[in-house]
Amino acid sequence: MKHSKSTFLVFGASGRTGQHFVSIALKEGHKVKALVRNPEKMKMKNSNLELFKGSITDCEDLDDLLNGVNFVICMLGNAQEQNKAPINTIFIKKLIPAMRRQGVKRFLYQAGGLTRRYKDRLSFVTWVLRNTVARYNGLLGQHKDNETVIEYLVEEAQDVDWIVHRAGIISDGPSKGLLKRDCRKISLATHVDIAKYNFQVINDKTAIHTCDLSCYIK
Repeated sequence: MKHSKSTFLVFGASGRTGQHFVSIALKEGHKVKALVRNPEKMKMKNSNLELFKGSITDCEDLDDLLNGVNFVICMLGNAQEQNKAPINTIFIKKLIPAMRRQGVKRFLYQAGGLTRRYKDRLSFVTWVLRNTVARYNGLLGQHKDNETVIEYLVEEAQDVDWIVHRAGIISDGPSKGLLKRDCRKISLATHVDIAKYNFQVINDKTAIHTCDLSCYIK
C-alpha cells in the first residue's frame, strides 16, 4: 500500500537505520522532518527534507515539530545513556501527549529483538542471549528502557495507533530480502531491510497495538 502525500517526523534519522528510512521516504515522494543532534551527519539533500537541530533530552517544541505530520517514527538507541536513565521513556511520555494535541495518530517505535513484550516472558534462548551477549555489551539498560516505553503505550496510549517493532539488526550490509511481521520468529537483518520494513508496517492497520518481531520471507 502506498502512502499518499504524507509527512513523516523521524527521531533517530541520523542513525544507520534512520538514514535508510529517510532515504526511502524521500524517494517515494514524501516529506520528512527530522530532529537530529548533528545535522551534518545527514548526507542527503532534498527539498522535502527539513532538519531540526536538537535531541530528545532537550526538545521543547514538540508541538511545532508535529504540526502537519501524519506519521511519527522513533528509531532511537543510545545504550550508554539508557544505562544511566530511561531517556526514551521520558521522551515518549512527552511525545504522546503532544501527538494528541496535534491530532497525530500513527506512531512506530523500534525496539530490540531482546526486548520483552508487555507482561510476557522471553523464550529461553532469548533470555540467555539477553543475559549474556546483551549484558556483556552493556545493552540491558536499553532493553529495560524499551520495555517501560511499551508498558506506557499499552497502559496509557490505547487511543494512539502505535506499533512496536522488536527488530533484530546485525549489520549495515546490502539487502538480504523482504521482512514480514511475526509474533515468534526473528531474523538478524540489515539496517536497510529494517528501514524498508518500518516504512511498510507504519501503514499496516493490522499491526496497530502489536509488539511483533520481523523475519525474512523465504
